[in-house]
Amino acid sequence: MKFGIDRLIEDAELRKPLAGKRVALVAHPASVTRDLVHSLDALSALDDINLTAAFGPQHGLRGDKQDNMVESPDFVDPVHRIPVFSLYGEVRRPTGQSMSTFDVVLIDLQDLGCRIYTFVTTLLYMLEAAEKHGKTVWILDRPNPAGRPVEGTTLKSGWESFVGAGPMPMRHGMTMGEMCRWFVSHYKLDVEYRIIEMQGWQPDGPGFGWPTDHIWINPSPNAPNVNMARAYAGTVMLEGTTLSEGRGTTRPLELFGAPDIDARAVIAEMNHIAPQWLEGCKLREIWFEPTFHKHQGILCNGVQIHAEGPDYSHNLFRPWRLQALAFKAIKNITPGYDLWRDFPYEYEEGKLAIDVINGGTALRKWVDDPSATAENLEALAASDEGNWRERIADRLLY
Repeated sequence: MKFGIDRLIEDAELRKPLAGKRVALVAHPASVTRDLVHSLDALSALDDINLTAAFGPQHGLRGDKQDNMVESPDFVDPVHRIPVFSLYGEVRRPTGQSMSTFDVVLIDLQDLGCRIYTFVTTLLYMLEAAEKHGKTVWILDRPNPAGRPVEGTTLKSGWESFVGAGPMPMRHGMTMGEMCRWFVSHYKLDVEYRIIEMQGWQPDGPGFGWPTDHIWINPSPNAPNVNMARAYAGTVMLEGTTLSEGRGTTRPLELFGAPDIDARAVIAEMNHIAPQWLEGCKLREIWFEPTFHKHQGILCNGVQIHAEGPDYSHNLFRPWRLQALAFKAIKNITPGYDLWRDFPYEYEEGKLAIDVINGGTALRKWVDDPSATAENLEALAASDEGNWRERIADRLLY
């Protein structure tokens, strides 16, 4: 199969509309061709492309910023001598100055298929800026490694943020090209855009979204493999808790734990509450000591999620429910457990981080309510998921 960048590099006919235009690129470390040449280098090598600027999303064009809420500066690329503007520094939205440096912007970002992964929001902000400044946007499409399954409650009105670009569930089931189409339709954007589609992508084929013949490269520092990408729609919620999400270990966002939990008891309680939410994967008790971030240098007992191997079932695995279930189990075992972190997550003041992440208060209230059952959360999520599938049906390309 071919990603959008490979089709554009190989096919001069596809590039013809770019002739005589100033071209910018939005990219990160995973923006590479099939031969692992970075898109910036591959495009610069073409005689018919005039590359005049680049943009880096959260974690930077180089992917050098390890944690969330660590900003990147603007700089001049030392090889190609073009300005690189940060979209996670002094600004989140492109400025008029940066928009003046190009006519067409190519967006070549590997996403994880999760609303909170901020490259989706960067896509929306660039589309809105392009509408304002009369620019054209091309999406060089890439796979959604989490595939087509949809999961989670819909972000509620008033909870929009940099980790919540619109009323979608946590696991949205779309590619960046498809998300572009949905944004343009939903927000009624008057912007010229084009999708350079993939060829041969099979979201239900081997790899369940990520093609097995392509090498995985971290799109951000803590996205090291496909297992993490599959689990992320659940494990990202750990960022709003006192539990470690594995930052400071070699398996970030595939596990959770803390010095004061009993992982075996948590797994047993999860099986007691809603064993159906554990289908499609394997859970394993582990011990770990983060080298940085939460519980740095302290031995933690925890659980690793294995969404791979012979026990993995793509259509049964539901990471958002699984992680919500873990929270519920901890609260059942220790009702007074200090679970929720209170800090301005992604600079959102006056809101609990877990609520910003989920785009509303429903999940936290379900966890904290001793009388709330699995069926209660299932009813909320299933309704939202069904509505989302209907809303995006005519936006899908593959």
